[in-house]
Amino acid sequence: MNNIIDGKKVSEKEKENLKQDILENNLSPSLAVIQVGDNKASNVYVRNKKRACEYVGIKFSELKFPENIEEYILIDEIKKLNNNDDIDGIIVQLPLPSNLDAKKIVNYIDPLKDVDGLTYENVGNLVVGNDCLVSCTPSGVMRLLEEYNVDVRGKNVCIVGRSALVGIPLMHLMLNKDATVTVCHSKTSDLKEHTLKADILVAAVGKPNLITEDMVKDGAVVIDVGINKVDDHLCGDVDFKNVSKKAGLITPVPGGVGPMTVLGLLSNVVKTYKKKRKR
Repeated sequence: MNNIIDGKKVSEKEKENLKQDILENNLSPSLAVIQVGDNKASNVYVRNKKRACEYVGIKFSELKFPENIEEYILIDEIKKLNNNDDIDGIIVQLPLPSNLDAKKIVNYIDPLKDVDGLTYENVGNLVVGNDCLVSCTPSGVMRLLEEYNVDVRGKNVCIVGRSALVGIPLMHLMLNKDATVTVCHSKTSDLKEHTLKADILVAAVGKPNLITEDMVKDGAVVIDVGINKVDDHLCGDVDFKNVSKKAGLITPVPGGVGPMTVLGLLSNVVKTYKKKRKR
């Protein structure tokens, strides 16, 4: 099929560019990842981040803490990383155990080192269109659209999902590029009514095969952010087999948006390193 958006291919190309930049310019960016508890999915994500960092030449360090860690101890560890000039990027691997206030903890990260783009300062700068560190998955989606020459200006964009990690920052990125954006969620009364109008449809809910063929306009660009496990197989929020027959362009799961999320993280770490050098 020639309408597949190959996120893996784009990510690999961009990682090679980052690797060359780091090597040729003798850069030494570094990332610290804080993980609390032993969540299996988180373990996989952290391993993938470590592997990607090591490949391009980003120094990687992991701080792992028990699930019952006191909140103040975790905050003290973040403060130490904030003050460590050898650390350029900091992320707190989410989700955190329920006994910890994730929003409060994340906002102790220095916004200049917040490579997940989740602190209130970075989110606020995104809203008003200032240069900032942007959440990795939304920035990866925008990079994919750019690579495939999809101009969002003036287009009707429907984002299904309003999470702080994907839906909300992606909405602002689209608005900043002059798209007309509709955000749908669990309380939307007629989802199909909105999705059928979309030139660009983004599904980011975490519900397998939520978006079916009859909900998609002919020739629409369909971006599937969802990652779900069904019968030991990964699938997205879009019924790929049938929707791909209608879509002008579509991302698969896996191999679509996922690889671009990791790329977004790597790019943010290099960005923070270069900004620090300029300061």
